[in-house]
Amino acid sequence: MNESQLIELPKIIDPRGNLSFIEEANHIPFKIERAYWIYDVPGGESRGGHAFYEMREFIVALSGSFDVVLNDGHSIKTISLNRSYRGVYIPKMIWRSLENFSTNSLALVVSDKAYDIKDYIRDYDLFLKLKKNIQ
Repeated sequence: MNESQLIELPKIIDPRGNLSFIEEANHIPFKIERAYWIYDVPGGESRGGHAFYEMREFIVALSGSFDVVLNDGHSIKTISLNRSYRGVYIPKMIWRSLENFSTNSLALVVSDKAYDIKDYIRDYDLFLKLKKNIQ
C-alpha cells in the first residue's frame, strides 16, 4: 500500500448496536504506535495542512463527517468520511488536511510513529521540492 486509499473496516451488525474495529497489519498496513482524536472543531476551520517524512496514518470519522484532502504533489483528491466503518490510509509524503467538519464530528487518527515534530513538513513549497527529488 504505497498510495492513499479508502479502506472498509469490518462491520458487525447487531440489533443492540453495530461494532467496527481496526487491527494493525490486517486492516491497516502498519503497527499502531499512536492514536489521537480531533473534536470540537469550530465551523469553517480545518486541521492538518502538513505532510510527514516517515509517518503513515489511518483516519476514520467515528462520528459526524469531514473531508480528507490529499495532495501527492501532482494531484489533489478529496475523500469524504461519514461512516465509522470506513477510513482512509495515508502513506508518508502526502500533504493532507481535514476540512468541512460537521457539528459534533469526531476524527480518530492512528499512526505508525510516536509524535516527533521533526517528522512534520509544514511548508508546502518545501514539500513540493522534496516530492520532485523523490520522483
